[in-house]
Order: sequence, then structure tokens, then C-alpha cells
Amino acid sequence: MKITDLLKKEGVALNLKPADKEAVIDIMVDLHDKVGNLNDKAAYKEAIKAREAQGSTAVGMGIAVPHAKTDAAKRPGLTAITVPDGIDYECADGTDSNLFFMIAAPGGAADTHLEVLAGLMTMLMDPEFSKSLVEAKTPEEFLALIDAKEAEREEDKAEEAAPAAAAAAAPAKGVKVVGVTACPTGIAHTYMAAEALEQTATKNGVGVKVETQGSGGAKNVLTADEIKEADVVIIAADKNVDLARFNGKKLIKASTADAIHRSEDLIGRAIAGDAPVYQHSGAAAADSDSAGNESVGRFIYKSLMDGVSHMLPFVIGGGIMIAIAFLLDDYSIDPSNFGSNTPVAAWFKSIGGTAFGFMLPILAGFIARSIADRPALVVGFVGGALAASGSTFANPAGGVPSAFLGALVAGFAAGFIVKGMMKVCDKLPASLEGIKPVLIYPLCGTLIIGVLMCLINPIVGALNSWISNVLMGMSSGSTVILGLILGAMMATDMGGPLNKAAYVFGTAALANQNEIGYMIMAAVMVGGMVPPIAIAISTMVSKKKYTEAERKTGPANIVMGLSFITEGAIPFAAADPLHVIPSLMIGSGIAGALSMAFKCTLMAPHGGIFVFPVVGNVAMYLVALVVGSVVGALMLALLKKNIQE
Repeated sequence: MKITDLLKKEGVALNLKPADKEAVIDIMVDLHDKVGNLNDKAAYKEAIKAREAQGSTAVGMGIAVPHAKTDAAKRPGLTAITVPDGIDYECADGTDSNLFFMIAAPGGAADTHLEVLAGLMTMLMDPEFSKSLVEAKTPEEFLALIDAKEAEREEDKAEEAAPAAAAAAAPAKGVKVVGVTACPTGIAHTYMAAEALEQTATKNGVGVKVETQGSGGAKNVLTADEIKEADVVIIAADKNVDLARFNGKKLIKASTADAIHRSEDLIGRAIAGDAPVYQHSGAAAADSDSAGNESVGRFIYKSLMDGVSHMLPFVIGGGIMIAIAFLLDDYSIDPSNFGSNTPVAAWFKSIGGTAFGFMLPILAGFIARSIADRPALVVGFVGGALAASGSTFANPAGGVPSAFLGALVAGFAAGFIVKGMMKVCDKLPASLEGIKPVLIYPLCGTLIIGVLMCLINPIVGALNSWISNVLMGMSSGSTVILGLILGAMMATDMGGPLNKAAYVFGTAALANQNEIGYMIMAAVMVGGMVPPIAIAISTMVSKKKYTEAERKTGPANIVMGLSFITEGAIPFAAADPLHVIPSLMIGSGIAGALSMAFKCTLMAPHGGIFVFPVVGNVAMYLVALVVGSVVGALMLALLKKNIQE
């Protein structure tokens, strides 16, 4: 199917001046409706907006390709507009967009929109072609340019087909390159990176084949023979790619942005043979060896995101299950056991708690795997579980958890422990190769991480006791300052020593059965409710600060925040602790201080919004919650940096 089979003259509008992104969407949806591509115009527009809510479809270079696959589309189709002056379409790199294509695909159809999008991306990689489309004066000229470009590409493919084998066998530079491109969404950057590498390689007389790992699956898949015959492998990816098949090959690792904007450098390195030989003894070793000039910051970020992305489903699923338990329970039966008073509520809370129990081991395990591949998984899982249980030498069953900060330490420690063992074991006889991943790495790694975490957790326990004593001494002073400190502590490590000390102090204060004790508990709970709600607001308002996956899951934090499940914020704090944690501390601290200032009281140790009926001065308690959440979101907007996926 050709692009011009989907794009009609009536679906093209040129030289427009829309007011904003919303106006662009309205214009392009109207064009789809005008040419008869839609069953339900309103529903299709909602599908487009839902896709944009996941992340802007502006891909840079002045191009945006909004798209949706929905039953509201009657048939596959395209519309196009140009905005010569440019408009802010929320592109991750902050640049304006002036060339727009909108794709509609019926819900039951094959991935036509992805195939068309892939074709568009490769064509639009030619900046002169994109510029000519923006400068087109009439729809007829616009369509003619696309037809000519497609015909040119088909001719090029036909001309290249016959001598392809010979070129691959004896490229002009004597170098054969294979590559893989992949991005988180598997759409735009995947194909743009592949096209850039192919164009640059061809221009330099280098034989090349690039596999694209897109949303529709891997295309142009590399064969074992092609990999064997290649001199250099280029991996241009923004997510983890299985590198096992490239064992023993010279390998260059880069981002898709590097491939798009600096393909000459990558191909130049391939021609010069400037690449280390990849030995498949672990993903992390591959990353560090082949990435070459990859910064420490990018390495840490990629490792964190690998752990966070695997942890998110456990947080969301478990958190909402616990929220349902609060919704279905009867607070009046036993306020101290709220969430488990009735069999149905207890069932939901048990299932949710089980999911939550996997959260920290999964975070640590997959951080470790990103550093040292599968052998590090078990070591990371054990380290994360020990961080959650708080095991010590004196109390192996568990003491005070070091929570997600401990899990972060465990994940990175496990990865480097296994990576170090791999280097040591390289000196062992080849006959022992088979027992390394099933005996040496898990046994020695588990022992080492166990010792490490049992050293860390007692320190956490001592810190917790000291903090509790300090808080007890403050309880006779200014209640507003105490509320500020308690609220901030609840947002600091979310299950760690500071959070735990504040919560234990709050529940202990309930035993006093007086107003100050109830005020302390109220400040503690509102401080714990703010972080997930602030995150949810921020992901919806400051979209450029978050990855597409974070924007998609962020709103679910409203449910967890309202249910006093502070852990909903952990994936976001783990991904960017230096900016997220201070922001949340400020928001939670203000909420705690306001709760104290308004003399709000709470006689239940948990329950979130479900125990608001028994909160004293509930109206002002809501004010404290809203103000703290908004302040936290504003701080996130100020402190977090924009993300370019």
C-alpha cells in the first residue's frame, strides 16, 4: 500500500496558522471526517487525544505524526497539514513542528498505521523532502512530491536489489555492518535511526543491513550468516536489546538520537574498526564495553529505568487492590485493623500486599540484571527482599526495612558483585563454564549481598531509634514545626527509616488518646498521601518531565494517594531521586504543617480518604492535602529536567 493510496487531496490543508496543539488535532480530525475515513468523529478525536496523553507524537525535525487505531475509524487513512511558522506540539526536544500527518486505522485491521508510519519516517529523514512538503503551494503539488519520492525509493530499491549480494560480499570500503535499532515506543525513532544508518553507510560505500525492532515486531531480521560475516555491529537503541547473538563481534552501542543525528560518526567508527569485541558474559558488561563513551549518568539512568519499568505493574496492581480493600471494609469494627475487618476486604488486602511484597525485589533484581545480565537476577532479588525485610545478623527474620533506598543500593551492588565475579571467573578452566551461572554466581553472589544488606539494615535500625527519640522530644514544642517535619519524613524514603519512624511515632501517639496525639497521626497520614497525588498531577501537567510509560501510569497514583499508599510514588522517586524526593518532601511537609495549624485530628492509623468521616476539621484537612499536593507538583515542575525519549 502506498502513502498516496491513503492520502486524498481533500485530506490535505496547507499554510495554516492554528492557535495551538488542540486546534491542530481539530483540523486534522475534521479532514478525516470530510474524506469519509471515520465512523465516529468524536470517538476518533478522543482516541487521538488518548494517544497524545501517553506522549507527544512530535518526533523532532519539525515533524509530528498523531495516530490512533480505533473502531471509530472506518478505513485506514491519512490527513496532512503544514504550518510554515511552526507550532508547539510538545516535542521532547522543545522544537516547534510544521509538518503534520495524522493516521487513522480501524481497530480490527492489521497494523496498517504502523507500516505506513514506518514508510513515512524513512521518507521524512530527507530534510530537503520535508522542507519541500512544507513549502508546497497546493494539495496537488504536495501529493505529487510524495508520489515522486515513493517512486524514487522504489527505483532505488530495484536498482539495489540486483547487486545487493555482490555489494554485501565486497563493499567499497571492505567493511560490512549490521545493526539493530529500537526505541521505547517502537515507531518513529526506530525507523528514522535505521534509515539514517543505511543512508550514511551507502554514501560511504559500506555494506549494511539494519534490523528494526518496532511496535509491529522485528523487521529486516538479521540472519546468523549475516551476523557471522559482519565486521562491526551497531546497536542504536533506547531500550535493552538481546546481544547474545553478537558474541565475539566488534560492537558499537549508541542511542537512536546518535544514529539519527550523528550517523557519520558511527559509520566512521565502523570503517576504522574502532569498536571493542563483545563477549557475552552479561548484559552489563556488554553495555559498558560497547557503549564506549556512554556517560555515567546515562548508565545509571538506564539501569534505574530497567528496574522501575518492571516494578511499576506490581505497584499499580497491588496498590489498587489495597485501595479496594479500604473501600469495602467497615471502619467501625476495629479502626486499628481497617482494611482487613471483613473477609472480602481482607482478601483484597492480602492479594494487594502480596503484589507489593514483590516490589523491592523486582526493582533491585532488574537493576542488577541491566548491569550483569541474568546471572545477577537472583542476587538482586535477594538483596531487594532483604532491604524489604530489614534482616540483620542479630535478627535474621527482619528488623527495620531500608525500603526502596536500600533496594537501590542492593540492585547496583548486586550487579557489580556479579560483574566482578564474571571477570574473576574468566580465569577459571573452560571445563567449569557450565557451573558459573547455576552455582558460582548465585551462591557467592547471594552470600555477599546477604552480608552487605545485614550490615546496612542495623544502621537503618539505629537511625530509626534515634529519630523516634528526637521526635518524642519535639512533641512538647511547636506543633506546626513538628507537622512540617513529620510530613517531610513521610515523603523522604517511603517505607525506609525516616518514613517508618514518622509513621511509628504517629501510631504510638494514638495510644495517648488526646488531641495532640490525634493531631500527630493526622499530620503523618496527610504527609503520606501527598507524594502519589503530587506525582499524578505532575505527570498530567508537566508531561515533558516524564517518559511515556510514566505518563501512562502516573494518574493511577491518585487512587493510591487517596488511599494513603505512599509507595505509589516509589517508581518515580527511584527513577530520579535527586529531583523527585526533595519536591515531594516540600509538598508533604507543607501538608503536615497545615494539618497541625488547622488542628486536624485522626483516630485511625491508616485508611486515607476512607477514614475522612472520622477526621476532625475534615474541610481544612482537605485543604492541607490539596495545597501540599499542588506545591509538590509545582516543585517537580521546577526541579525535574525534561525527558527526551
